[in-house]
Amino acid sequence: MNRRILKPILASSVAVLLFSGCVAGGGGGMPTINNADGTPNRTQTGALLGGLLGAVIGGTTASGGGKRVAIGGAAGAAIGAAIGYSLDQQAREVAQTLNTNVNNNPSAEQDASQDLIVSNTDKYVKIMFRDDMMFATNSSTPTASAQAKISQLTPVLQKYPNTIIQTVGHTDSRGSFAHNQSLSEARASSVGNTIHTSGVSNPVYSKGCSFSKPIAQNTSDANMALNRRVEVYLYPNQASVTDPCRN
Repeated sequence: MNRRILKPILASSVAVLLFSGCVAGGGGGMPTINNADGTPNRTQTGALLGGLLGAVIGGTTASGGGKRVAIGGAAGAAIGAAIGYSLDQQAREVAQTLNTNVNNNPSAEQDASQDLIVSNTDKYVKIMFRDDMMFATNSSTPTASAQAKISQLTPVLQKYPNTIIQTVGHTDSRGSFAHNQSLSEARASSVGNTIHTSGVSNPVYSKGCSFSKPIAQNTSDANMALNRRVEVYLYPNQASVTDPCRN
């Protein structure tokens, strides 16, 4: 790397670190910043990575590298922090609205006692609803109580009109893939329509995954119940949208 821009990049990085807190060891991966309980702090990590990226871009786009590195680093940190804050804040607000807490434990979805789970990553907020609390058997229309629960999201979503919403249906493996594909699409579409007609202006998309993305092996009734679910993804921008049937 050009030595003329190396020092400003380091300076920019140090400034972001001093502003954000301590960096946790990442085992050689991308740097992350943790909260006191060990969970990733998306806001501060976003500021760090945004600052580093902005510094590199600023140092390579034109002459006068040192000054541009500092400006690029500051701008990148601000953008990264804003996205991280938005996702963290959205997750907390969604969880509070639904009378639960943010739970980023990877094993939470395999806990049958939890029929509603709010989690977030550095790319999206996810709300998982068990089918048992959403639909009657063989029905794709949310129950009255489920519709009321979904509509509780409206005030939060109205605060983030640029958020992209994706509703995703999943089934167990009983029956043909095609039948379950149709059922998963119908359930995802029903939830998406409930959100869309509740008074939000956000773009809403739906997708069915049939039984292509199980969270437990379909070897028992209990496991199959875990796999029957609808997930609602909240993305800050188009670049964050993922394929939930694969990833």
